[in-house]
Amino acid sequence: MSAFAGDIALAARLASEAGDLLLALRVSELAGDDLRKAGDHQSNELLLERLAAERPDDAVLSEESADSPARLAAERVWIIDPLDGTREFGEVPRVDWAVHVALWVEGQLVAGAVALPALGRTLVSHPATPLPPAHEGPSRLVVSRTRPPQVTAAVADVLGAELVPMGSAGAKATSVLLGESDVYLHGGGQYEWDSAAPVAVCAAAGLHATRADGSPLRYNQARPWLPDLLICRPELAETVLSAVVAVGGIDADG
Repeated sequence: MSAFAGDIALAARLASEAGDLLLALRVSELAGDDLRKAGDHQSNELLLERLAAERPDDAVLSEESADSPARLAAERVWIIDPLDGTREFGEVPRVDWAVHVALWVEGQLVAGAVALPALGRTLVSHPATPLPPAHEGPSRLVVSRTRPPQVTAAVADVLGAELVPMGSAGAKATSVLLGESDVYLHGGGQYEWDSAAPVAVCAAAGLHATRADGSPLRYNQARPWLPDLLICRPELAETVLSAVVAVGGIDADG
């Protein structure tokens, strides 16, 4: 990991800087859709500007910028979500939104940072965040607060788990890492920028992070789309994967 220490530090700094910018926007005169649009745009511009200055030879895949096929031939690709949870960002004082900055190098996520600006935290892939002790009682399965897929509820029934509604993908993934939930199972598909940084951070800490069928997550694909995602505590992985099979699996429509 030391080979990418500078990249991890850069990811953390950029995610935190973008988070500070977003917090400043939240206390400006902007509100509602104007606030959301400004957040998406200004955070993206900051990250692109910093990456161009710091890593001019690297490619970038961003939610808020036009994709370029040139990244498919690049050895190093930054995968960024300048504002994950735009809806929640605009609902002051909600805290379940994030900034994602990850680096993919030759098939692997080697650096990641997830800023949770409203909580004053930035989680990184190294040094990894220590996992809290296992939760006593029913497992807690975190789901979308606005679009919870039916299959997730079915898996929760098999597990006897409690559903925990939450906003952005980064907030949901890191809630497992911080001990606020135990399982994040997503169906219905996400783009690579929704999960790259959270996966880098969570996997580095020892959490299970795969597709919902247990197969590897692959990034920097021609279509930057992942049909499903499972992040959970390692001791629950086999049980959750079995529960997914028991309900008939998860397809791309969730």
